[in-house]
Amino acid sequence: MAELTITSPRQGDYLNRHDGELRGETLTVPVTGTCPAGANVTVNGVAATVTGETWSARVPLTRNNWVIEAAVGREQVEITVLPDLSGKKRYRFSIDDNIQFLRDLGTEPDSFPSLFDHWYLAFWQRMHEEYGAKIHINTYYQTEDASWNTSMMPDKWRDEWEANADWLQLSFHALMDKPDRIYRAATYDRMANDYELTVNEIKRYAGEAVLSNETTVHWAEAPVEACRALKDRGIDILIGLFWVRDGQCTTNYYLDLATTEYCSTRDAWMDVREGLTFVTCDAVVNGLALDECVPTLEQQAANPHTGELIELLIHEQYFREELVYGPQGSATPARYYQPDVQQKVETCLRWVSEHGYEPCFWSDGLLGATRAGQ
Repeated sequence: MAELTITSPRQGDYLNRHDGELRGETLTVPVTGTCPAGANVTVNGVAATVTGETWSARVPLTRNNWVIEAAVGREQVEITVLPDLSGKKRYRFSIDDNIQFLRDLGTEPDSFPSLFDHWYLAFWQRMHEEYGAKIHINTYYQTEDASWNTSMMPDKWRDEWEANADWLQLSFHALMDKPDRIYRAATYDRMANDYELTVNEIKRYAGEAVLSNETTVHWAEAPVEACRALKDRGIDILIGLFWVRDGQCTTNYYLDLATTEYCSTRDAWMDVREGLTFVTCDAVVNGLALDECVPTLEQQAANPHTGELIELLIHEQYFREELVYGPQGSATPARYYQPDVQQKVETCLRWVSEHGYEPCFWSDGLLGATRAGQ
């Protein structure tokens, strides 16, 4: 005998206009499940259609109703979903591994009367002015050699940070760049300590207005207890790179392989138990050749389950001509710098703008859906 279940949607699913019918502030979605043969199934109080050991119903979701509950008599099962009532395609641009431009500002503050006198922030300001882009910068607390940290950052630009917080935000990324995979086995206390070190300085030098409830942890990797430390400090949206190769993925925080594979097919998914929402990265822009940017975005946009929310990600070091990597003392060290990195950024921004995507922060309502009070 079949048990009472909800088979579709799935617990924690982000649902948008492609998953049902959006009218005004109501998204009506098809819901299916299993049940004992001949059972009288109700879904959110309305009778479902039962065929053998399966049932189906159409369920209206609103900004006040994210729960789907199926019942047979006193037996009940329920799931929580994320209904997007905006009807908007949207994108965000985030930058990981940031510390170099902060050190520039902090060590030569007199050279920069304005934040945007620094070439790096000037570039992002131009991207905002030309494309409306909203930019989220994930920062380290200190440089790799610990010779400079953000406690040395002046607060002389605090008013300017706050004045631009509607499009330019800062957040925690990690204590520092190395060692690699710094949080693979992190404890709750380790993550809490590094987060607070970094964010307390951001509050001091840039103000609380630049902070939000979203970030990407360095290498998108951390055990569940370390992620709980972030959740307890207000971070409940995490960016993941859910690309499974040869049966493995390490940039998926604590998620198991099956969940990781599922996330790779969705714009976003919520771990309801932990209260953490994962947004899927669509393109690591510095990992693409210039002529790959548009085809990559076209591929993501072609799927209604991966093309409503576009997360673009890049790393600071690819903008820096002086940075090298490779064996210490190598006669021919490799360079991070990509001469066409700014062209890549602009190519991606031009494409999303021309294809009707609106800039957002994922913290703007439900994953950028500010319409209808979400």
